[in-house]
Amino acid sequence: MKHPFWQAVGILALAFVVIEWGIPLLPGSALVPASVVLQYMVTVLAGVLIYVSDDEARWRRFREPIQAALVQPRLKPVRLGGLVVVPLVVGWIAYGQVRSAVQAPPNLRSIHPAPPAEITFRGKSMTLSGLDNPLRQHADSLPVYIAAGKRIYYQNCLPCHGDRLDGLGHFAPGFNPLPANFQDNGTIAQLTESFVFWRVAKGGPGLPREGTPWNSAMPKWEDFLTEREIWEVVLFLYDQTGWKPRTWERTAGGTR
Repeated sequence: MKHPFWQAVGILALAFVVIEWGIPLLPGSALVPASVVLQYMVTVLAGVLIYVSDDEARWRRFREPIQAALVQPRLKPVRLGGLVVVPLVVGWIAYGQVRSAVQAPPNLRSIHPAPPAEITFRGKSMTLSGLDNPLRQHADSLPVYIAAGKRIYYQNCLPCHGDRLDGLGHFAPGFNPLPANFQDNGTIAQLTESFVFWRVAKGGPGLPREGTPWNSAMPKWEDFLTEREIWEVVLFLYDQTGWKPRTWERTAGGTR
């Protein structure tokens, strides 16, 4: 197959086979999206055209089959076939893009998904509904707890949430979504302390389905911190930012 036209056709066919079916067979690879396949094929086509047009004689030979198909009487069936096939292909592609598809609605991501009523912390069951920070019951010791929370924060949370608690730590640019900005009034200012405890303890792996598809990169801190240490960090966050945690509404029959 020394003719440049058929060489070009062979290269395009081989490129399509490799991109569409060859790449997904590689270890750790996935299917190549149709838009990416199109981009690669356009790139290959551009390279082929540059090659065949680089030499005048090669370019002239490359055009011969195309010119023959357009003007020679004996190739009239080829022209008629093209007039039928090309519109059908274009119409099929257009139909595939505009036809309605029956599919489940997408799951909308919630920045603050509803917490579970109960969690398990290091094997111990904890009820979050109506739960307040138990360290606040010891008002005289709050400065000690806050100081401990500050130490824990700077040892563990600083690289992501930053020195100013604004979510702009050294590692923050590498995450999507960015770490929580505690200075923003849309984060801990809107939450109960039990919610913050849950999110710190369970991290990204503990998010419910509505918290996806961009799960938080925060680890499960219950694997590294004790229950008291997490409550101390929660105290520090509110003390440092100046926000007041939301409180549970108390009724005659209990918490609501």
